[in-house]
Amino acid sequence: MDLNSTNEYLRLVFEIRDTYNVTNNITGALLGYRKFIYRSELQNHFSAPMFWIGMYIALASLLPVDLTGSMMGGVDKAAKLGSMAFMCTMMANLLPCLATMDNNDLLSNIIALCVLVITLVVNVCIQIRTGVLSTYVGHGGGIYKAVAIDISASIYVTFLVVLLIVHVCSSVAILKSKKIIESKYQQGHARALKDIQPSPGELLTPDKLQKHVSNHWIMAGSGSPQFITACFHTTSATGVICLLVTILYSLTTVSFLIESIQHKYYDYDSDYGWSMIVIVIVQYIGLVIGTIAPLSRCFATLSFKVSSTIIRNHFNVFKVERRWTQKLYDWKHTSIRLPFRSRNLEVVIETLKRLFFSICIGLQKGVVVVCKVIALIPFLFMICFLYSFRCKKMEGNNDLRPYVLQLEDEIELGERTLKGLSKTVNRLIQKGAKSQPNNLMKLILGKSTSSFEGVKKFDHIDDHDVPCVDCWRLPVVTLTTIAVSLPKIQTEEVDSLLESVREGLEYVKVVEKSLNAKNDHASFQKAAETLWQEIIFDKKWLGNELQDPSFRVNTAEQIVEWFRDKAKNIVCSEDRNKDDTGGRNDDLIRKTISANSMYRITKTIMLDCHTNIDTTVGQKELFDTLSSIIADLIAACLTNLPQAITMKCHTSVIEEREDNVKDAAQLLGETTEIIKTLQERDIPEMNPSDLPFIEKWRAYLGNP
Repeated sequence: MDLNSTNEYLRLVFEIRDTYNVTNNITGALLGYRKFIYRSELQNHFSAPMFWIGMYIALASLLPVDLTGSMMGGVDKAAKLGSMAFMCTMMANLLPCLATMDNNDLLSNIIALCVLVITLVVNVCIQIRTGVLSTYVGHGGGIYKAVAIDISASIYVTFLVVLLIVHVCSSVAILKSKKIIESKYQQGHARALKDIQPSPGELLTPDKLQKHVSNHWIMAGSGSPQFITACFHTTSATGVICLLVTILYSLTTVSFLIESIQHKYYDYDSDYGWSMIVIVIVQYIGLVIGTIAPLSRCFATLSFKVSSTIIRNHFNVFKVERRWTQKLYDWKHTSIRLPFRSRNLEVVIETLKRLFFSICIGLQKGVVVVCKVIALIPFLFMICFLYSFRCKKMEGNNDLRPYVLQLEDEIELGERTLKGLSKTVNRLIQKGAKSQPNNLMKLILGKSTSSFEGVKKFDHIDDHDVPCVDCWRLPVVTLTTIAVSLPKIQTEEVDSLLESVREGLEYVKVVEKSLNAKNDHASFQKAAETLWQEIIFDKKWLGNELQDPSFRVNTAEQIVEWFRDKAKNIVCSEDRNKDDTGGRNDDLIRKTISANSMYRITKTIMLDCHTNIDTTVGQKELFDTLSSIIADLIAACLTNLPQAITMKCHTSVIEEREDNVKDAAQLLGETTEIIKTLQERDIPEMNPSDLPFIEKWRAYLGNP
C-alpha cells in the first residue's frame, strides 16, 4: 500500500470500518490523519525530480544560492560545487568583453556583476557556516567528506572574490587605456589621410584604397579594446585561476566517479533527482571548454616581439603603469558640487573622498602586483617554449608598422601578428571580390555614357511649383518604374534591368548614408526606399498596378502621360488634404515626394522624346533611353564609392572600428571593378565634397 496516497488510505479506513464494525469515534480519529497524509502527498508531488528546472538552475549558476533544497547526496554536492566553478569560468571569459562596452554600459554591468557575485558568496558562506553544504549522506570518505567539501567551497568563494576584484580593477584600466589608444588612433588616421587626398576630376585608385583600408585595419586590430585587455596582466591571472578551478573540479568529479563505481550507487538526494547527474556532466564539459579561451590569453605576449625589454617588464612586478591608477587619481582630484553651502561639511566630504580614493589606489596597485606575479607562471612557460623551439624570423612590414597602436611604445607588435592582420584584411577584400555585382557592371558598361549625360537629361523642366529631387535613389526608382511598365519590352530585358537596379541601389544607399545623410535629404531617401519596396514586392506604384491592362493597347506616349496625370492628381490631392487637416503625416509626405519626382521626370520625357514615342519601336527606344539615364545616374553616384570606403574606415566609436573596417574591405572587394571602370570616364572637375549631391552635378553639367 502507498502510505502517501490519500485515496488509498481512505479506502482502507472505510474497509476496516465496514468489516470489523469499528465505532464512529475510532473511524473519526483515523480520518483525522488524512490531512497529514494529504500534505505529505502534495510535498512529494511538488518535490518530484524536475529535470529541466534543474538544468536551468545549473546553467544559471543558482544552485549555490538554493538554501532550502535538500542536497545531501554526493552528486548534489558535486553539482553545487560545480556551479561555483562554472561561475568562476564565466567570469574569466567575461573580462575581455568588458572592453567592448561604453562607459555607461561598463558601469552598469560591473555593478550587476558585483551584486550577483556578492549574493552568491554570501549564500555559500551561510551554507558553510550552518553546515548545510557539508552535510553528506554517502559512502566512505573521499572529497565529499564534510571538511573537504567546506575547503573546496571556501576555495571557490575565494576565487570568486578575487575575480570580482580583478574585474573592477581592470575596468578602471580599460577606461584610461581607451583614451590612450584613441589619442594614438587620431594621429594614425591623420597620417593615413595624407595619402588619399582626392583631386578634382580624379578618383582614388583601388590600390590606394586597399592601402588605406589595410592601414585602418592594422589600427583597428592592434588598438582593439578586446586585444588590449587580453594583454593585461589581470587577464593572464584570470586564465591561471580558471585553470586551477578546472583542476580542482576535475578532482571532485573523478573522486565522485571512483566512489560511485566502487559502491555501484549514484547518491542524489535533492528535489532535482537524477537530473543532477546530467548537470554534473554538463558543468564539467562547460568548464573544460570555457577554460580554453582564458588559458590561451595567458600567452597573449606571443603577439609581441619577445625582447629583453618585454622580459624585463614582466619580471619588474612592482612597477605599476599609470594607466592602472590614472583614472583613480583623476577622480580623487575632481571637485564635487554639493547642493548646500557649508565650508566645514565640504572639507569633511573632500577629505573622506580623498581618503577613499587613496585606499582604492593602494588596493589597485596591490591587485596589479599580485596579478603580475601570477602572470609570471604562463610567461615562464612561454619563454621556455620559445627557447626550445626557436621560430624562424619573419620578414618585417615597415609600411604598416607606423599604424600599430600600442599602450607602451617600447614594446613592438610581433611580425607574425602584423602579417596575420594584413592577411586577414586581404582575405576580406578577396571575399568581397567573389560577390561582385555582375548585372550592375553589365548595365554600366552597356548603357552608361562617358560624360554622364543622363544626370543632366533626366529632369530639366523649369517648374518652381514642383520641387526638385535632391536624391540619387528616387529618380533611379522613378525611371525604373516607367521602364518596367512598358508592355512591349521582353521580359528578360525587364528582369535584367530590375536586377541591375537592385544591385546598384545597394551601393547608392551606402554612398547616401555615408556622405549624404543630412536631415533635409532623409525624407527623399525614405520615400525612395518605400517606393522601391512597393515596386519589387507589390508590382505597384503608389497603389497603382504597373502592368495595367490598358497599357497593352496604349502607346509609350500614353503610358508616360498616364504616369504624369496620376502624379499630378496625387500632388493636388495631398495639397488639399494638407489644407484641410493643417499638416501631413510621414506616409503622405513620402507619397507626395514620389509623385513630385514622377511628375517632373515624365514631363521631361514628354518634352524630349515627344516625336519618337508613338510607335512600337518608340517603346523600345524609350526603354533604352531610360536604361541609359538610369545607368548614368547610378554610375555618377558611384563615383563617390572611394569617399564612402574611406569614410567607412573611420569612426569615433572605438568599439565599432573593427566591424566598420571589415565592411569597408568587403565593399572595396565588391566594387573594385566598378571603380576601375569609372576611372576611365570623364569625371567632372568638381570639388570632391560636391560629388555626393545630385543637384551639384546638375548645376555643373548644365554650366560646366
